[in-house]
Amino acid sequence: MNRLTERKIVLVTRETRLGDLKARFATKLQAKFRVQSLGGDFGDYEREDAAYHEAVAVVQQSMSAMGRVQPVDRRFLPNFVFGPEDVVIALGQDGLVANTMTYLDGHPLVGVNPDPSRWDGKLLPFKVEELGKIMPEVLSGRRPTRPVDMAEAVLNTGMRLRAVNDIFVGIAGHSSARYCITAGGRSENHSSSGLIVSTGLGSTGWYRSLMTGASVIAGRSVPETDFAWDSGELRYTVREPFPSRTTGASLVTGRITAGEPLVLESHMGERGVIFSDGIESDFLEFNSGTKAVIALAEKKGVLVV
Repeated sequence: MNRLTERKIVLVTRETRLGDLKARFATKLQAKFRVQSLGGDFGDYEREDAAYHEAVAVVQQSMSAMGRVQPVDRRFLPNFVFGPEDVVIALGQDGLVANTMTYLDGHPLVGVNPDPSRWDGKLLPFKVEELGKIMPEVLSGRRPTRPVDMAEAVLNTGMRLRAVNDIFVGIAGHSSARYCITAGGRSENHSSSGLIVSTGLGSTGWYRSLMTGASVIAGRSVPETDFAWDSGELRYTVREPFPSRTTGASLVTGRITAGEPLVLESHMGERGVIFSDGIESDFLEFNSGTKAVIALAEKKGVLVV
C-alpha cells in the first residue's frame, strides 16, 4: 500500500454511555432493562453508540490510506508510549481532547467531533468528513496550530499531575479542606471547599462559574474571566473560604506566573486530593505534610486548528 506517510497516526477513542452500561450490567439486555425501568430513553443510548462507532470506522478506514493507524482507548493513555513523530486524533468530546493533551509532548493534536448534532465543542473544530483534507496538511506541517498552556502540580513526594483545563485541590467529600496557601509572597491558613487553578483554555468553564457565583452573591458585576490559551499565566480562586481565629480569607483569587507559583501545604489528616480536568478517579493524595507547587507546565499542548 502506498501511504502518504510512514508516521504513525494515533486514534484516541472513548467508550460510549452504552458501552459503560454493558460493562456495568454485563449484557445489553440487562442495561436496557435498567435504563427503561428508571424511565430513560434507551434508544438515545443506542443512537449515540451507533453514530460513534460508525465515526470510528470511517476515520480508521480513511486514515489507513495515509499512514499507520494505532487505535487507543483513553483508559490506556497513562501507559501508552507516543513516538516523537506521531500525529494524534482525538475522536470524542472536549474532555477527551483535554485528557489526551496532558499525555503529549509537542505532538499535534486533532480534535474531531463524531456527532455534531449531539455535541458542541470548542476543542472539536473538525468533522469526520473533513479529515481527508485536513490530515495531509497536518502530516506535511502546513496546517496551523495553537499553543495551549497547561498547569502542573508537583508534590514534595515526587508525584506530579498536569491539567489542560483546571486543577482542583481539596478534600474528597463535603467537609472543609484545610491547608496553608502561599501566593505573591504572602501566606495564609485556609478552611474552604478547596480551590481551583485554571488555565486560559479552562477559563470559560469551572473558573468562570465560581467567579460568576461569587460576584453575584457580593452584588458586583461579573468580571471578565476569559484569558488567552497561551497567556503565560494561570489563575486561581478559592471556593467558600471561611474566616476564623485561625484561618483567613484574603488570598482567595489571583494570578500564577512563571516567577510566582502557587504553593500549598496540606493540613488534612486524610482524604486530601488533587485532581485535574474533572477526573476525580485519577487523583494525587494531598494529606498532612504534603506540599504542592502549582505552576505553568514546561510542556505546551499543540492543538491543530
